[in-house]
Order: sequence, then structure tokens, then C-alpha cells
Amino acid sequence: MFTHRSETNGACTMSIRLPEVFSSIIEATMSPHPVDRYLELVDPMLTWRDLRARVIRVERPTDRTVRLTLAPTRQWQGHEAGQFIQLSVVVEGVRQTRCFSPANAAAGPEGTVELTITAHDDGLVSRYLRKTAAVGDVYGLSQAAGDFVLPAEVRAPVFISGGSGITPALSMLRTLVANGYDEPVTFVHYARKPSDLAYRAELTALAAVHPHLDLRLHYTRGTEDAGMDEGVIGHFTGAHLEGIADHDDADVFVCGPATLMDAVFDHYETAHPHARVHSEAFTLAVPAAIDPHEPVHGELSFTASGTSATNDGRTILDQAESAGLSPESGCRMGICFSCTAIKKSGCTRNVLTGETDTESDTQIQLCINAPVGDVEIEV
Repeated sequence: MFTHRSETNGACTMSIRLPEVFSSIIEATMSPHPVDRYLELVDPMLTWRDLRARVIRVERPTDRTVRLTLAPTRQWQGHEAGQFIQLSVVVEGVRQTRCFSPANAAAGPEGTVELTITAHDDGLVSRYLRKTAAVGDVYGLSQAAGDFVLPAEVRAPVFISGGSGITPALSMLRTLVANGYDEPVTFVHYARKPSDLAYRAELTALAAVHPHLDLRLHYTRGTEDAGMDEGVIGHFTGAHLEGIADHDDADVFVCGPATLMDAVFDHYETAHPHARVHSEAFTLAVPAAIDPHEPVHGELSFTASGTSATNDGRTILDQAESAGLSPESGCRMGICFSCTAIKKSGCTRNVLTGETDTESDTQIQLCINAPVGDVEIEV
């Protein structure tokens, strides 16, 4: 980084980081729009501050999935195995942001990002990407985040995943393989049927060349769709984990639908209480119960936009969107922290925990907080 130094009698009196000065000057001269709004007219991958990624490969391994390999811009800092990113795409003129977990092994700033996305019936972004994604497309990207990662010293790892939860688990498995990990590893995955398992070929190939990898595939709707007879039919039971070495001292990584995760937690609490269970949820937890006899009242004021609405009890994000506003948002699960805003005054309730907060001038997450009475929020 270049610096300019002015010295008097051998003493340094000023040190200025020139790129930061240039950035401030350039952005001031291009007001009211950020520099990137002009640069994207030339090339959407030519960015000053924004992190973006170009699609360099597209595969559709199953009828319901699309696999994207992304090359990020220079701002990318890399990812740890198990973390998630936020991907932003424009669907019918509206920018939508969703969270996905890279499936490739941990990589640094020069690495690519591999996302395998399942198109769900109610998934606006996932269905759009499954249908339209093409090489050359450019999407918005966030830095990787999340603490569902491999510990510095992993012991007897057991991965249990279901559906889309396979991607962070596979990232961890690939990372262990890339690092030459040669201790026993158990990988348990639940899919509807063999043709729904986007990584089936790779997993079976890994198990064939790595004798320490114990691969256990389970299908909840049968195996006859592809003429395959490997794997077990049925949902999770403790019997699916029998025979795992050092199970009581294992690091267990669980990611999948809530029903699978709850069943796994219950099993470990009873059968292996000393195992270390790490988890990542990709569905919204059940909101905390609210007293049905407590009336919803008050006004929600969005101070930055000069808009207000009668409080209807929903989250602030939902009420803001109903009022015609478009605050930044991502996962709607309270894990990505992209929808934070300053609460100027009033009381809010966390819909996941039931806890209330009455502090003023504090950052809150719009997607998991609902107003209790009058609330002013800087949106």
C-alpha cells in the first residue's frame, strides 16, 4: 500500500493511505451514486467496493438441482468449510438475496465457489437459478460467514446431513481429504431417492478409494427410481449409526431439515451424551409462543423513509415490505445479519426466543424481531 510521508526535523507528521483518499474523492465526485453503479455499466465484474462473482460453469446434476461454479471479484476473502454466503440475483426486476453453503473444500481468496442449489416448489430464487443460470452471469456475493466449521482438531468426525444440508458437510469432507486426513470418517446422508442425490457419484468414488471413509446413504422414498439397490430406505434412527468407532468422543456435524436434526439431537442426548454435536439449520426455527390474549397495538415508524404503519404483530421486515419498503435482507433465519437496522425507540420481541428489548439506538435484526407497541426504526 502506498503512503505519503511528510517529515519535519526527522519526525513523521502525516501518513496518508492514498488509495483511501482516492476512493473518497472519486466517490464524492460521482455522487449521488456509488462508483460501482458507473463501473458496472462497463463491466459488472469491474468493482470498486462491491463483491460479485461470475458464473464460469453450470451443471444440472438432477432434475431439481443446479450446480454453479463462481469466480469472485478481487474482494473475495475465501471461505472455511461449512460456512455460508449470500447470493444476490435480480428476479423480475427485484433484487433477491438468499443464503447458500459452498460445497467445495475450504479455499483462500484465489479460489472459486461451488454452489449446488435445490429448486424447491416455493423457492423463488432456487427455481429461477435452476431454470436460467448460464455461464457468464454475474451475481452479487457476500463474504463467507458462520461458525459451523471444522474445529482445529477434529476427532472421529461423523457427518449427518439431509437434502440441501449435504453442501456444508461435503465441504468439510472434501477439506479433510485435501488435507490428507487418514482417520475414520463417517458420512451419513438422507435423500428422497438416488436420483435426487446430486453428489452420489462423487461420494461413492471417494468411499472406493478411501478405506477410512464409511459412507451410509439413506433414501426416504425408495431406490427403485434408478434401478439401484444400495443404501437403506427410511428416515433416521439410531440404528443407522451403529458400529461407529470412538462414537462417544466424536465430533458430530448435523445439517438438514428440522425433523432430522431433532431426531439426531434426541439420539445423542440419550446414547452418546459426551459426543460434541455441531449443527447448522437452514430452515426457520419455530417462533416463540406469543400470548394470544395480549393485544397487538402501536405504530411502527420507519424514520429514514418517512413511512409508518399500524403494528400488525409480524416481524419488522415483513411489515416494512408490506409498507412498500425494500430493506436489505437475506436468509430470514437470523443467521446472516444482513437485515440489521437501528431501533431508535420502543420495545421489540425476538420471535425465536421470546426475549424483549427496550434499549434505544441499538442495532436489531428486522427478520426476527417484531414490534411491541410503538417502535421507531431507521429504515
